[in-house]
Amino acid sequence: MVAATSGAGAWRRPGNAVGAVICAGLMAFALYAQYGLGLEPCPLCVFQRVAMILVGVLFALAWLQGPGPAGAKVYGALLLLVSAAGAAIAGRQIWLQSLPPEEVPACGPGLDYIMDVFPLRDALAMVFSGSGECAEVSWSFLGVSMPGWVLAWLAVLGISGLWLNWRRPPGRSAGR
Repeated sequence: MVAATSGAGAWRRPGNAVGAVICAGLMAFALYAQYGLGLEPCPLCVFQRVAMILVGVLFALAWLQGPGPAGAKVYGALLLLVSAAGAAIAGRQIWLQSLPPEEVPACGPGLDYIMDVFPLRDALAMVFSGSGECAEVSWSFLGVSMPGWVLAWLAVLGISGLWLNWRRPPGRSAGR
């Protein structure tokens, strides 16, 4: 059940709800791209999805809790941190996609195999070094590839989440 809307952070709740809904919509599109369009996500794409899901969960928790000023600052910082991590992963994939074909790393094993066989530290190092499948551009909109859109959305969501949860309540001046 959602808490009463008269608390200290009630005015932030609609914005946090919108952030959660945007993340859910973006994840719905990612699933449509995978199952409807047949675009299989590469390992870096999977980690970008994890970041987007975590951002959505943080927005949803902030919406449900309606925290006071200190809690809102924690949510804002976490939203920015997780969004920045996801954007960095998307940036890495954009970089891989921009490489000349002769410099693209060879395709490696799938993410499931990597996570099952190698220790976590080695598995993450392999995933973040990228592979040929991560360099392939299989979808674009307005000339921007999927990781480009993910980077843009995570930047917008992270900055918006920070601004929303760190700003003073409307109608309240700095001197009060």
